[in-house]
Amino acid sequence: MTSVFLLIGRLIVLISLFGAAKGCVICDYFVLVGEPTAITCPIITLPVLHSDYNLTWYKNGSATPVTTERDARIHQREGLLWFIPAMLEDSGLYECNIRSLNHSNKRTINLTVFKNNNGLCFNGKMKFEQKVTSTNTGKIICPDLEQFKDEGNNQPEVHWYKECKPGFLEDKRLLLAEGENAVLIRNVTVQDRGNYTCRMLYTYMGKQYNVSRTISLEVKEKPLQIQPEFIYPRNNTIEVELGSHVVMECNISSGINGLIPFWQVNDEDVEIFDKTYREQFYEEGLPHGLAVSGTKFNISKVKVKDYAHKFFCHFVYGSQQFTAYIKLEYPARNIQGYLIGGGVSSVFLVFFTLFIYKIFKIDIVLWYRDSCHPFLGKKVSDEKIYDAYVLYPKNRESCLYSSDIFALKILPEVLERQCGYNLFILGRDDLPGEAVISVADEKIRQSRRVIIVLVPESSCYSILEDVSEKQLAMHSALIQDGIKVILIELEKIQDYASMPESIRYIKQKHGVIRWKGDFSERSHSAGTRFWKKVRYQMPSRKSGSLSGLHL
Repeated sequence: MTSVFLLIGRLIVLISLFGAAKGCVICDYFVLVGEPTAITCPIITLPVLHSDYNLTWYKNGSATPVTTERDARIHQREGLLWFIPAMLEDSGLYECNIRSLNHSNKRTINLTVFKNNNGLCFNGKMKFEQKVTSTNTGKIICPDLEQFKDEGNNQPEVHWYKECKPGFLEDKRLLLAEGENAVLIRNVTVQDRGNYTCRMLYTYMGKQYNVSRTISLEVKEKPLQIQPEFIYPRNNTIEVELGSHVVMECNISSGINGLIPFWQVNDEDVEIFDKTYREQFYEEGLPHGLAVSGTKFNISKVKVKDYAHKFFCHFVYGSQQFTAYIKLEYPARNIQGYLIGGGVSSVFLVFFTLFIYKIFKIDIVLWYRDSCHPFLGKKVSDEKIYDAYVLYPKNRESCLYSSDIFALKILPEVLERQCGYNLFILGRDDLPGEAVISVADEKIRQSRRVIIVLVPESSCYSILEDVSEKQLAMHSALIQDGIKVILIELEKIQDYASMPESIRYIKQKHGVIRWKGDFSERSHSAGTRFWKKVRYQMPSRKSGSLSGLHL
């Protein structure tokens, strides 16, 4: 019975030993050329071997076991495969085989013997990876040195280098771990990352060998422990149209992963409040250990009821619950469009009014005068007797134009009889024997306007013949006295070069009105375009016959 229990115990040990071998199919080892190494068979954890089991090393493809002679450069001893030292030609595959009476198992080892990079104490591809976290106390461990003890079973002293340079242990944050092949780093920072090399001397059969390991240290930044806070919302409102689509999003920032906010309406989850709402959660990592957590849901079609509630976003941190809300509002009327439209309309109206006024200016002014006629009688008297002084050329036998007919018949017919103006016409209203110069000077000063009738042929322009130099000076004084002059052409005059300088100046300043009618009764109507232009430049009438006047 005892033998049965012993057999069962041995089977359990065997199963555990062989079950541990599932870590790798081909296990990789690497060693610097010229340095010793001891390779462990990955099937079992040494030195747990019993006399009932046999472990043997083979060079791959060879049926001959590796020698057990201790003075051989490559030999097996105490279950380990030793290379003292390793050479480049040793790179390759090796097998470890464990046999018992009824079972057998083996594993393959891939050994790489390497050289250091030029100018460095390590090979960039043959390093042990280790990680520490910032702000904590980290430990850099020099691995796989358990087999390299001296004859007194003591661990030789380990020397450390950073980026192949000694002296980095002078930093007060760093110290050697007592009883361990390790360096402690207090308050780890990102500046501590880099390549660390540990080196010791191993003595075997009276000869010393270097044993070195290079560790690539990675510093992982510790997440910042900050108070979570809402990024959005912040108790605000948003304007949305009825029936529109809107995405309600809530997100928070923190250094804590897994902190997820959630939506509620009327103390209910949004999906319970409205089954058309679909809430989605997300989390995004940010630099320096920060994180953004969020949740959002879609309102595919905003309803009237959605405007009546606040949508609350919550998250729980510690024993506290934090809350922020969004409220939907109807959009405010866009008065900007109305203002722009009104402004454009006003500008258009102004330009249209100016355009209409420019075309119908004369008719508008004449209509205004006639409409306000009852009020114009209250105007203070300017002590003028005549509305206009008429100066025209005297006809000769060779003249082709009937200036006398126009000045003595047509002009009085329209302006005096139809419009009620009071004219002084030289040659009609002056008394026989009166001096022309004195009469003209006096009557012009008593008139509100001066009408000068012009003809194209200089032979008909007898104004210059009937006056003296004093009257020419009087013509120049018209401007100084502030009397408005109305020039009327009986026919287009091509050249004003022969005209007096005062006439040319008046034409340039006030322009001329050209007579385009004939001497028929149809041209005697005050409502024609020509007479409207004349009346426009005439002063307003206080009284007179306006019957039959058409604008």
